[in-house]
Amino acid sequence: MALPGKASDPRPQQAADVASEVIELLEVLWEHGRDAVSPAPVSTSQLRVLYTLDREEGINQRSLGEVLGAAPSSVSRLCDRLQALGFVERAPSPVSRRELELRLTAQGRTYLRDLRARREEALLASIAAMPAAARQALVDGLAGFRHALEATAPVTAQDRTGARDQGHGMSA
Repeated sequence: MALPGKASDPRPQQAADVASEVIELLEVLWEHGRDAVSPAPVSTSQLRVLYTLDREEGINQRSLGEVLGAAPSSVSRLCDRLQALGFVERAPSPVSRRELELRLTAQGRTYLRDLRARREEALLASIAAMPAAARQALVDGLAGFRHALEATAPVTAQDRTGARDQGHGMSA
């Protein structure tokens, strides 16, 4: 008889298959939320910029590129597009005249607030349709998954904040 959690145990594979399907459904749900917020929705990469600026007000483009793992020219184009949409502003750094600080505008903050509200509304509607026992099992299962994830692939506090900011937090 196979021990739970070992490679010969089919349950981890089944759980991974179900989790993959749920992640795909959540991605579709998130896209619907993003499309409903603005007539000109931002790309996934642009959304990552908005989330980062929301967490790290005044970050410069070089640091933003490091956070995103993107080339300077790509970061510049992302910021150009977001600035054209009125979501981001660039301002001279008080520390260095050669650097520009990036900040969300009021319109950018409103976009993120509305996006998060739409996504939470859609998620709550789906979860509310679940039986109470299934909701509790979801909370317990997600808590266990998060614990296992942190134990096997250490996640930094910044990573957790980013995930929560993107609407993936696991609060009960």
